[in-house]
Amino acid sequence: MTDALRIEMYRRIVRIRLFEESVKKQLAAGRIPGSVHLSIGHEGAVAGACLALNDGDQIVGNHRSHGHPIAKGAQLGGLMAELMGKRTGVCKGKGGSMHLADHSVGVIGESGIVGGGIPLATGAGLSARVLGNGCVCLCFFGDGASSEGSFHESLNLAAIWKLPVVYFCENNLYGATTPARDVLAVEDIAVRAVGYGIPGEIVDGQDVEAVYRVTKEAVERARCGNGPSLIEAKTYRYGEHAEGLIIPVAYRDTAEVERWKQRDPVEIQRRRLVEAGVLSDERADEIGDEIAGEVERAVAFALESDLPDASAAFDDVYGRPVAGEER
Repeated sequence: MTDALRIEMYRRIVRIRLFEESVKKQLAAGRIPGSVHLSIGHEGAVAGACLALNDGDQIVGNHRSHGHPIAKGAQLGGLMAELMGKRTGVCKGKGGSMHLADHSVGVIGESGIVGGGIPLATGAGLSARVLGNGCVCLCFFGDGASSEGSFHESLNLAAIWKLPVVYFCENNLYGATTPARDVLAVEDIAVRAVGYGIPGEIVDGQDVEAVYRVTKEAVERARCGNGPSLIEAKTYRYGEHAEGLIIPVAYRDTAEVERWKQRDPVEIQRRRLVEAGVLSDERADEIGDEIAGEVERAVAFALESDLPDASAAFDDVYGRPVAGEER
């Protein structure tokens, strides 16, 4: 792990954090329609996993997925424009917060359906196998999705066919407001890998370097034809399930949230690099300022962009020609 890579890890987690903080402001200002699920607190898990991939590898996200395209190298302008429903967005304003896709960096798509992306990632793994292109698909999902049928069906099939897929669970301990401990028969989701004869690994999701190491091993295993792995990153969302969501009954206490904030992935990596002499505090501040400028330009780009024309509503929905339609 080179110093340059470790600094890039820091850049990406800061980029996700500042982008999400800006999204929160844009939503409050009424510039973003619909619901928004922020990944503040998840940055170490997301960036560490994506940096273990090659440029040609693919990822599939979930409903809490602004950070995944950023971690894979997507430009911020198209993402912010998509959140605002603008035609310059990565999905031409038709996807929004929970359905970002950017094929230029290998982001197949994201889904508001719990567990909906897991079969897509498995299909991407099958495609890579058929094409023989040596690519790997990294599949992100939450703790709640690990109880969906799509999870078990996909892992079973991927294990049988030894598909090049890495299943990556961001376990933030809650499915919306339901504690994972109340709905899981096992304490650790990673142990479910045993049922499919594949490796299952648990990693500290707040430590970007630890996540990178574990994911890198799983990615190389998949690329060499040895099949899928299941990684469980223990992480935490610092905000509410969805931004602005009003919960009438408290389901987690303030002390718990504060304990996790003491393990902020951004601060952990910054402190590590400064103490190791890889970065100075001044340079770390400069990196933050540089990325803040990127985010500001992304917001400006999105605000200056036009909304899509109503006549384009059905473009890209169906392939052309549709069966029975005149050519």
